[in-house]
Amino acid sequence: MEYLFKIFRYDPLEDEHPYFQDFFFETKEKKSLLEALMEIRNEQDSTLAFRYSCREAICGSCAMVFNGNFDLACRIELQALESSTIVIEPLPNLEIQKDLVVDMEPFWEALSKIKPFLYPDKKIQEEGHRIEEKEMEKIFQYINCIMCGCCYSVCPVVSRDERYLGAAALAKLYRFVKDPRDKRPFSDLSDVNTEGGVWGCDTVFRCNEVCPKEVRPADGIEALRRKLVVEKIKRIFGFRR
Repeated sequence: MEYLFKIFRYDPLEDEHPYFQDFFFETKEKKSLLEALMEIRNEQDSTLAFRYSCREAICGSCAMVFNGNFDLACRIELQALESSTIVIEPLPNLEIQKDLVVDMEPFWEALSKIKPFLYPDKKIQEEGHRIEEKEMEKIFQYINCIMCGCCYSVCPVVSRDERYLGAAALAKLYRFVKDPRDKRPFSDLSDVNTEGGVWGCDTVFRCNEVCPKEVRPADGIEALRRKLVVEKIKRIFGFRR
């Protein structure tokens, strides 16, 4: 079957404006979208730029937009697509470095602000910092996040407010806050108890829809909101953490 790829092209060092370039790709075998892009680059245009690494939907590097859908190129089978015309674009809400490659720095900066690591009890325990299976199940979906950036790119709040941390960072924070081993003080959550944090979310749930790992980050944001309110009430009545 023959496919028409309309691929977004833009090199800020050479091009005045972005444009779409057509490539025809024919195959009789099962191919992923990423495999098709690799063959197009290898056989038709070696200047085509895009990211990939594991090719197993684990690393999140090949996230992009195809026919308006946000997903990982490595897990999309061409044969499963409804149209033989495939429009491929880079993730929005991030600066384009070249073609389908975007600058992920704002995404990583947002993640670093929430301190995405465990704050265990300073007292070292002989058995280590263990967690019960039933408690692990409550946070497992958030552990599955592969940092692909789809939720960040689809978010309408990120597109209009540079202060907003984005769904991935906030859901990752909830993963640690919900962990019974985490002992971070309530004061450490002040940066997310703002319009740039959990209260900036519009709850349109687009992040849930596009997540390739079904993390449902909006659920984590809602749970983090409840956690902040409960902790605030506890502090008012003298139950300080």
